[in-house]
Amino acid sequence: MDQPISPFHSGEIEAQSRAGRAERAAETGRFIRDFMPQQHRDFFASLPFLVVAGVDRGGLPWVSILEGRDSVVGAHDPHSLTLAGHLAADDPLLSGFVPGASLGVLGIEPATRRRNRVNGRLRQDGNALVLDVRQSFGNCAQHIRPRHWHRVAEFAEPATTARVSDRPSDAQKQWIRSADTFFIGSGQSSGREEGSDGHDASHRGGEPGFVHIDAEGRLCIPDYAGNDFFNTIGNLLRDPRVGLLFVDFDSGGLLQLTGRAEIIWNGRQSHDPNARRMIIVTIDRVVERPAALALRWRMPRADGMKLQVLDRVQESREVTSFHLAPVAAGPLADFRPGQHLPIALEIPGHPGPLRRSYSLSGPAQGKHYRISVKREGRGMVSGYLHDYLQPGDVITASNPSGDFVMPDGDTPLVLVSAGVGVTPVLAMLHAHVAGADMRPLWFIHGTQNRGTHAFREEIADLIARSPHARKCTHYSRPDPEDLRLAHHDREGRVTARDLVALGAGASAHYLICGPVRFTADLIAGLTRLGVPAGQIHHESFGPAG
Repeated sequence: MDQPISPFHSGEIEAQSRAGRAERAAETGRFIRDFMPQQHRDFFASLPFLVVAGVDRGGLPWVSILEGRDSVVGAHDPHSLTLAGHLAADDPLLSGFVPGASLGVLGIEPATRRRNRVNGRLRQDGNALVLDVRQSFGNCAQHIRPRHWHRVAEFAEPATTARVSDRPSDAQKQWIRSADTFFIGSGQSSGREEGSDGHDASHRGGEPGFVHIDAEGRLCIPDYAGNDFFNTIGNLLRDPRVGLLFVDFDSGGLLQLTGRAEIIWNGRQSHDPNARRMIIVTIDRVVERPAALALRWRMPRADGMKLQVLDRVQESREVTSFHLAPVAAGPLADFRPGQHLPIALEIPGHPGPLRRSYSLSGPAQGKHYRISVKREGRGMVSGYLHDYLQPGDVITASNPSGDFVMPDGDTPLVLVSAGVGVTPVLAMLHAHVAGADMRPLWFIHGTQNRGTHAFREEIADLIARSPHARKCTHYSRPDPEDLRLAHHDREGRVTARDLVALGAGASAHYLICGPVRFTADLIAGLTRLGVPAGQIHHESFGPAG
């Protein structure tokens, strides 16, 4: 049998191996395609800006922002993006923004923490530049700081006011030190025009101060746990040239840097205790462009909502639920079933708050929120929640967000989960029952055994209350007691054939949440069995979720 061609080049594979993530990367690599699914196309077409990375005429890498008056991109087919925006005359990337150039594109929506990436090559089509897609994939949203954008009403593109230097000034260093977000561009070429050749644009985020400047003026960038593709680090192992972009979200100013990077694999040498590795950047050139964009961004006002823990409930051997209510009097904001709650925790001994998002697992209307958290082996936040957070404690949260939500309409629903992926689809089941929804609904859940089976009685009760809902539970590792008590319906893992055999049909909405491999296998299997990609919605958890 022919082996599938890896979407990764040799540098990425080396980085994955050195980080001990080669097997996980091989699984998550299934999400890298040579076309854009409809969900990605719709997402790109909705954006007012794109982050772009490439090289100038002299081969220096730069990262910039492409903005447009309306949508910045047209996504009319799965294999190309028509770029409607433009780069200004003083943008250092402009000379490389030409037909034939390789370009990395990041579409990011900070308010919902969603991001997708496309890499490809530019060509001219009439008066437009078109990016032909080589690779398309989603990315981990773990370190994205939520922000809402708006556009300055009377914006005139400034005259050439770029400030160019060989090293950052004291004011620019302060800009870098205070940043909680920046963008990084890298690239490599095998010389064989392979799909993995070209440039990548990526996001990096952390608490203000996470980028450190050492005594030699080098930028020390912690590399946290995140997606396991290692595109950026893999590129830098093959070509150390790197571009960086810092955005002044209040003024629309851009600070663009180009330089050379080296990788420090021992995270213990970092200034940040959470770093797994470090990227050290020696800066060669700096371009500052004040008020370069018409766009501005603001932090959400609710970032600071105080919630008190009312109760904690052990749902299974690994999962604990936390019931949260506002400290101040007043109603909670409703959420769409499937959305998550961003929280920030102050953990003793850590220099700043740690931010995570957990799916809301309870009803969408009520006097409190419920999040349900699985204890992860090395997870600092999940460990703190399980070991220390008690009724009466107060945490900080933002408004619920996310776009993995239950679709409206009368189309049948197939809700599929594995492990703690049950949490967002459980909220959907609550909404189905509370709204007396007439749609046929199947609730399919996979777990190891009754010891890991969270919400067993709650789900059974909800299913019994709806004449239109039915369930099927798969145990992959049942023990003898499970077989005697019949807590489950089937042995083995959930497969795409199991889902198609339900009879919901290709027009049903299939909403899937679980580990990356589980999700990838079901998406691939459903597609092969005739379910249109537009009817498959998914959310993964874990490093590449």
